[in-house]
Amino acid sequence: MAVMEKLKIFVVQEPVVAASCLIAGFGLFLPAVVRPILDSMDSSKQVPQPALRDVVSGATGKKQG
Repeated sequence: MAVMEKLKIFVVQEPVVAASCLIAGFGLFLPAVVRPILDSMDSSKQVPQPALRDVVSGATGKKQG
């Protein structure tokens, strides 16, 4: 219980730092958990890459011959 009391005191004294630590924890936790779940799903199929000339002509608005 001593750890919980110290944690409560820390949150009361430094709420911004505590919130930053919480956000950082989510930032480290989510990619470690969500990415393997998404990779295991069958819906993430590879999309074929367009040809470079199609990308250039689409970006410039000019047709390449």
